[in-house]
Amino acid sequence: MIEISTIILLISSVVCIYLLVIGIALIILAKRLGIFYQLRHSFHDTSVSHGGELVAHTLKEHGVKFIFTLVGGHISPILVAAEKCGIRVVDTRHEATAVFAADAVARLSGSVGVAAVTAGPGLTNTVTAVKNAQMAESPVLVISGASASILKGRGALQDIDQMSLMKTLCKFTKSVTTVRDIIPTLKKAIKVAQSGTPGPVFIEYPIDVLYPFDIVKKEIGLKEAKTFTQQITNWYLQKYLGNIFAGGFEQQDMTPLPVEIPQASYNKVQTCAELVAKAKRPIMIVGSQAVLPSTPPELLKNVLESLGIPCFLGGMSRGMLGRYNKLLMRHRRKDAIKDADLVILAGAVCDFRLSYGRVLNKKSKIIVINRDKKQMLKNSDIFWKPTVAVQGDVGSFLVKVSNNLKGYKCDEDWIIQLKERDEEKEKHNRKMANHPTEHHLNPMNVLFHLEEVLGDKTIMIVDGGDFVGTAAYILRPRGPLKWLDPGAFGTLGVGAGFALGAKLCFPDHDVVIIYGDGSLGFSIVEYDTFKRHKVPVMAVVGNDACWSQIAREQVPMFGTSIACDLEYTPYHQVVEGFGAKGMVMLDAKQEEETKVFEEARDIYKQGQCVLINVLIGKTKFREGSISV
Repeated sequence: MIEISTIILLISSVVCIYLLVIGIALIILAKRLGIFYQLRHSFHDTSVSHGGELVAHTLKEHGVKFIFTLVGGHISPILVAAEKCGIRVVDTRHEATAVFAADAVARLSGSVGVAAVTAGPGLTNTVTAVKNAQMAESPVLVISGASASILKGRGALQDIDQMSLMKTLCKFTKSVTTVRDIIPTLKKAIKVAQSGTPGPVFIEYPIDVLYPFDIVKKEIGLKEAKTFTQQITNWYLQKYLGNIFAGGFEQQDMTPLPVEIPQASYNKVQTCAELVAKAKRPIMIVGSQAVLPSTPPELLKNVLESLGIPCFLGGMSRGMLGRYNKLLMRHRRKDAIKDADLVILAGAVCDFRLSYGRVLNKKSKIIVINRDKKQMLKNSDIFWKPTVAVQGDVGSFLVKVSNNLKGYKCDEDWIIQLKERDEEKEKHNRKMANHPTEHHLNPMNVLFHLEEVLGDKTIMIVDGGDFVGTAAYILRPRGPLKWLDPGAFGTLGVGAGFALGAKLCFPDHDVVIIYGDGSLGFSIVEYDTFKRHKVPVMAVVGNDACWSQIAREQVPMFGTSIACDLEYTPYHQVVEGFGAKGMVMLDAKQEEETKVFEEARDIYKQGQCVLINVLIGKTKFREGSISV
């Protein structure tokens, strides 16, 4: 009798011999077929040599003119290829600035804005800016490098779980692990960014997808096969390499996919037109969604004027009606809402900016239009109820309503009543501007003088708290798409990035940043970026040596200014170290204020960056204005 242990040993030996034969056969077959060498040879015959070129050419086909970045080895192939194919690569001193710049391009160009950053800390540095783009509904494409797929989770340099980090911030996230997926993934991401409610998207490119074949082969760990184990390892690595590059450089369609824009139904348009026709005291609150493609801003301006409804403009819609249109209302919005019998929320959201909907009169008819259902109905279960809720594009909806209201005319007395209130508040503000402050200049007076100096082709970038909050009441945007603020997230630090993107989009416009001294600290180093890339901007800093937006409430409530105090730092001297012209305004007389602004403007017109450090005192203008 043969023992069971002997039988098991014999079976095990047969299995091992069988596996050995199969392994040797596979190695011989792979060598005979020349899979590895054929792949390498085919890549040398093509005009495209690496995945970075596929990324760049696809972006070029989608009309991308700028890539904002902070360089890193993971993404070098993309940047090199972008430069080669005519996309301007603009490198910043912080990754957040790169995303803010891409955000500005997205808002102003009507297309997607692109930022490319390296893996790990390069990507984590973008988080605040990406969240800001999400809440501002900006179609931004964030591209990041990553460690090689085969090394993920094994301790590679800057290797983290980037996908989990970005999924809550972006409409679309994808890790591209083969060269053949680069183009279709990029096309889909750009479409998603601009479709429906726009927002940021994210693509991760592992390093072995972007670099040339020979470099990846060299770095992947293939060695001379002196042992059977090394032969098996090489076979596996060759299969892995083959999967990455197989079919990667075959010709693919790079043209854009159609963008999907939600449209209101005919019945909704008709119902809303009837409500407008019956209203005696209508008002419209217009948000940023109104200026989204595909309705041109000039067409929307004509539509608002043809409707003749008094308008309060917010976000990117500020400036839509120019500086002094009779329909433009800038002050006492809460009173107007209380008295109105119809309120049209055209892209406006009932969040903290409208007291969560509590300011809406329950007796008023309310029409709300928004691409996003959640934003459209925010807090409607608690504080307010829409009469008609329209999920669709704001601009095209207003065009259709206007077409259904030919001959409609809003009550002139209602417009006059609101305008008188507006002018009354304006006079009050000018009166406050003339009050002397205990230290330095009255910030309101400074801003009124700035308003007089700025030209019609000026794009205003606002980045700050108290000083910028005051500026929003005094400065008048010159036209559509000529005012950029952070949006609902209230982010500080957007100034340099927004200005960079704006000036590149509109090089013939003046770009002026209104900074608070606190927010300036986030991005003053980007004056180095402006200088290197020959992108002139002008900045006005309200310097009160304080985080005044917080101190206004904290000091009366708690009796201390802890963590609110800064210094009267000579920021004008700081920027001179980066090659800009620095100017200071201390206790000037009114005519001298205007003279300093005019001198700064003239220097800026010559192509030089300018920063005016304006030392200001404190007023009671914005007491009780903090929003939480």
